Amino acid sequence: MSNSYTNHLKRVFDFFLSVLLLFVLFLPMIFISFMITALSPGKALYWSQRAGRNDSFFWMPKFRTMHVDTPVVATHLLSNIDENLTKIGRFLRKTSLDELPQLYSILKGDMSFVGPRPALFNQDDLISLRKDCGVNKLLPGLTGWAQVNGRDNISIKRKVDFDAEYLHRQSFTFDIKIILITFLNSFKGKDISH
Repeated sequence: MSNSYTNHLKRVFDFFLSVLLLFVLFLPMIFISFMITALSPGKALYWSQRAGRNDSFFWMPKFRTMHVDTPVVATHLLSNIDENLTKIGRFLRKTSLDELPQLYSILKGDMSFVGPRPALFNQDDLISLRKDCGVNKLLPGLTGWAQVNGRDNISIKRKVDFDAEYLHRQSFTFDIKIILITFLNSFKGKDISH
């Protein structure tokens, strides 16, 4: 693991790419916001408390894909996700467009483009396992090695194994590889909870 990459170059890469993407995607994001509020009651953005680097917590935005009265739990714990999704929610999740507001978190420095996906504040099992293997030292990511190796279709233990592997393998080229695989998976709608 290269400290010069993880401590400096990665932050520079995150900052400038997030600025570029926010500029390019500004109008599409405004349109998505309009569609969300037009098709279901509630605000366009949903803010959830997430575990960040060194187990500190931050507020992470996503485009709202579920009804406002949906329980605050990990998606796989919902008994019937279809009943909770809004009319546009399924499309946003399938295409991963619901993740776009996290560009703000990357710009702010709460997240990186690549890292372990930020756990919900109440996912104690995931937070504990990550702490045990040092993964909690990493900035959480918009995507990550676990994301491109099963995402919602693998166990928490397996996710943490992939996160730990990323901790030891991280580099600029590895991040680029993960970003490219993420883009392809999103395009194909692979390994995404609908």
